[in-house]
Amino acid sequence: MPPALALAERLDRLLPQTQCGQCGFDGCRPYAEAMARGEAGVERCPPGGDAGARALAHLLGVPARPYDRARGPHRPPQVARVVEADCIGCTKCIRACPVDAIVGGAKRMHVVVEPLCTGCELCVPACPVDCIELLAAG
Repeated sequence: MPPALALAERLDRLLPQTQCGQCGFDGCRPYAEAMARGEAGVERCPPGGDAGARALAHLLGVPARPYDRARGPHRPPQVARVVEADCIGCTKCIRACPVDAIVGGAKRMHVVVEPLCTGCELCVPACPVDCIELLAAG
């Protein structure tokens, strides 16, 4: 494995795997690859918080920096839940989910497969009837 790919793999393992895009990349792996190439800093991941930024900096051998709060707040792990009584089965949340954690069919109630949900919040704005809530994971 080329050194940059090995480094990207190690960086990716430190990231929270929310696939939320708050870092400005399409997911954790593209962000890790950009850091490995020296094209992105360690401060771009709100889900990882300050501890995540420190771990990334340590691996890269660069000074630690706090995460960039302008990218969003650091939150404890969370999962999405569909309020069944309000779901209209539009499938917009399914299309928004980057990890395929929401299942259901058109005009049928949808459900979140909690062990797959990363809590990225991308399904929340996609829902036209505001029937998705975020709960503390665990």
